[in-house]
Order: sequence, then structure tokens, then C-alpha cells
Amino acid sequence: MAKQRVAVVQSGSRMFDTAATLARMEQLTDAAAVQGARLIVFPEAYVGGYPKGLDFGARVGSRSLAGRDDYLRYWRAAIDVPGPEVTRMGEMARRALAWLVVGVIEREGATLYCTALFFGPDGTLRGRHRKLMPTASERLIWAMGDGSTVPVVDTSELGKIGAAICWENYMPALRMAMFGQGIGIWCAPTVDDRDIWQCTMRHIAYEGRCFVLSACQYLTRADCPEDYDCIQGNAPETTLIRGGSVIVDPFGQVLAGPVYDGEAVLTAELDLDDIVRGKFDLDVTGHYSRPDVFELSVDTRARRAVSFRCDTLESESPEEVVPADPQEKGVSR
Repeated sequence: MAKQRVAVVQSGSRMFDTAATLARMEQLTDAAAVQGARLIVFPEAYVGGYPKGLDFGARVGSRSLAGRDDYLRYWRAAIDVPGPEVTRMGEMARRALAWLVVGVIEREGATLYCTALFFGPDGTLRGRHRKLMPTASERLIWAMGDGSTVPVVDTSELGKIGAAICWENYMPALRMAMFGQGIGIWCAPTVDDRDIWQCTMRHIAYEGRCFVLSACQYLTRADCPEDYDCIQGNAPETTLIRGGSVIVDPFGQVLAGPVYDGEAVLTAELDLDDIVRGKFDLDVTGHYSRPDVFELSVDTRARRAVSFRCDTLESESPEEVVPADPQEKGVSR
């Protein structure tokens, strides 16, 4: 396989200003494309924002009116998939002639999801992953995804790419599900800026014998509105998320980064043959597995709170309807 240049973008959202965030994203995508990147990864919740330090007025047993207004403002900054913002991001990918992976806050009805979107170099939306398990207080504002959006996208020039968002990377079963789909480039959009995150990224690269591209936000208090009531304080220079973006090869070696305390576009050239070289002695879903002892079952069905099924065909009168085959899930014949 040919060598390919990739990029991770370290930048912060313009909180509650999705239009401004998209404008900056366009500039950064173009900057990565100029450097020859064929895959460009943006951080978790980049479009829509990560509300670091907000509590949304929630205490055990009570929610405040001000907190409800905070959620309304956050919901308004989120995006529909599909929608006009998705179309615009597709145009960014098309102009860059690159694959684009970006963290967004996705709106469905009144519910929000932390999502990663995959765009092809032709500008089309190729995949969507909803974060399976929001962490701690994130569960107050984000719903959980299901197994229907855990894709590994097969590209022609880059092999198979997928994404795990922030602390999903600590879920062993999810990692195995990704490894089992043959992932070669593991995208890790995040807002985790702790030093130990670097250990996690190197471990996943070495465990899965895959490349890991982690894009973390760099967010300051100045990127937020004046009435952004976060626990860290109101000084504009206060750093809310310090970055730590990094690119790692299948042997756990760092190719670029980590970089902290500033906006950055990191690039590296990947020798995709290193994926196979690495699996010579460790393929955790191949020769280094024990399916006779351990087995993982993944439910990829979409889960809905309400399902509507029609038990009759419009062309049939009631007396013509016969009981459906149970295996046909309620569809009459």
C-alpha cells in the first residue's frame, strides 16, 4: 500500500456560534490540504461545542430554569444530520480532496448526540458514529448511541478507517469490535487533555497494530460568550482544554505531537504496510485470538423508543389477511 499523509487539527469551537466554528474549520481544512493531507481529523464536539465547566443548573433532584436555558442554547448550536452544516462540511472535504472526520453535536428532535461524521473526498457523507457511552455529566446532555453506528469505513487509498470518541477508547469491547472490522486508521476525537491520554493512544495503536490519530480541542475562555458561566472562571486567558493531539504508528511510536497550549495542524506520513508488518506477531482478532475461549457478540440493530408496524396491506380486505410468518417481523403476506 502507498504511503499517505494525514493530519489532525487541534482547535477549539466558538461556543454557541456554529457559523463561526464552521468558518474556522474551513480555514483549517484548507491549511491541512495544502500540506498534502489525504485524511483530516477534527476533535470531539468541534461543531456544536464541548461545554467545559458548565453544570446546566442540575443537582440531584432538581434542575434550574437557567440551566434549561443553557440546554436550549446548546441545542440551537447543534446540527441536523443531514442538514445544511453537513452539506457545507462535505464541500470542505471535496475542495480538499481528502477524507474528513469531524466531531459534531448532532440534534435529533430534542435529543443531542456526540457524533463523529465521515466524509469522502467527493464530499459525500460516508458514515456516522454516535458515542456509545457519554462520560459522567455528559450523560445529562447527550444520549447514548447504539450498535447501528459503529462503522469502519472502507476507503480505496487509506484502507479502513473508524472512530472512537474520547473515553470510548477505554471500552475493551468496543475496541475489539473495531479491530474485528479490520480497522487500520483509528481516529480518536477527544477533549481529554491529560497526560495519561498519551499512554492510551499508544496502547491502542500497539494493541490493534493500527495508526491512531487523536485530535483534541484547544479551548480558552475567550472562545466562549461573556455570559458563559463556567466553573473555571471568567479570565479570557483561562485555558479550558489544553490540547494534546498526537499521531501514533502501529508499533506505538509517536509520529507527530503531542502539542499543547495552542492551535495546531499536525501532519505525518503513514506507511500503511506497517499495519501488516505489525500484525506479524500480534493480531488480536486473528492468530493472536482464542475464539474457543472468548467470543464477543455485537448487536448492530438500531434501537427506537417507538416503532410503527402495519399489519395489513392496503390492497387487502380484512378477511383476506392471513397471520404473518413470525420470522417476517409482522409483515403480512
